[in-house]
Amino acid sequence: MTAVLPRTTREIRLAATPEGLPGPEHLAVVDTPMPVLRPGHVLVRNRYFLVFPGLRTLMGDEIDGVPLPPLRGGDTLFGPAVGEVVAVPPGSPLRVGDTVSHLLGWRDHALVADAECALLDGTLPDPVARLAPGAAAYGALTRLTGVREGDTVLVTGAAGAVGSLAGQIARVLGAGRVIGSTGSPEKAARLVSELGYDAVVLRGTGSFAERLAGAAPDGIDVLLDTVGGEQLAAALGAARPGARFALVGALSGQLSPERGGGSAPVPLDTFRLVVRGVSVRGYRGADHPEVDAEWTRRFGGWLRSGELSFPHTRIAGLDRAPRALPDLIEGRYFGAVVVEL
Repeated sequence: MTAVLPRTTREIRLAATPEGLPGPEHLAVVDTPMPVLRPGHVLVRNRYFLVFPGLRTLMGDEIDGVPLPPLRGGDTLFGPAVGEVVAVPPGSPLRVGDTVSHLLGWRDHALVADAECALLDGTLPDPVARLAPGAAAYGALTRLTGVREGDTVLVTGAAGAVGSLAGQIARVLGAGRVIGSTGSPEKAARLVSELGYDAVVLRGTGSFAERLAGAAPDGIDVLLDTVGGEQLAAALGAARPGARFALVGALSGQLSPERGGGSAPVPLDTFRLVVRGVSVRGYRGADHPEVDAEWTRRFGGWLRSGELSFPHTRIAGLDRAPRALPDLIEGRYFGAVVVEL
């Protein structure tokens, strides 16, 4: 079954591989022929897609071990998206009008294999919440660190897409005190007033370690780290005996103009790791395939009860998306960034 469709559609391509961080000049909105429907696929009219910092890594020259294909000049960008099925071949398990999520964002229309579409079933109260990148934070806090009643939890990069959810998740899992880090007083105020953080440590204003010590004078039990760098080193200095660290990102290196997007070295005091019995583990979603469905189910319940919110900024229109990625890298947004088509 097919609907009447235009002959052309639009997508965003990498116009040229950037040297350093990408700017809007590196991305181009391109008219392209409408994809031709074929067996085993459906045509989706995208409604929303996520702008995420991992695209910077895919455009760089340090992609060893990254479980996504690199982006080179002329390639179409991709990423999590939600849309409406507008055409299906005979025998498809999907129907015109179904709302699905997939990984072919950054375009108005996407030809998506049936197996790569997830039918949205109403578990989440708003389809755009499917783009919330909370599964990694939830998986790290439940599978790697655990959160015990009364724990003091530090979330680095707390105003980002992952961090803005991580602090809320830690709280509903039983944390007694939740501390975040961010780069601006305005974001710090919102973390406290809107998301319930108990304290926020500002980076870039003197010694981060000293500021963290002031916010957590008795130390921390759990770290959910999205940044790495000096913040990871400072967290180790504040670790209580038996502290559990989960690493879900390394934005300090990933978004550095001096690096290639896929490395974030930092010196750590291994003596302190040993004598305090601190565990440090990186979280990979592929190691925990059951987490996504569990997170979606619990997230839907928490959204409906008001225990969690999905902080995000909506950018209207594909034409504004090339500017959204560099603005995200520069830290101009609070929470996730979603392009609404």
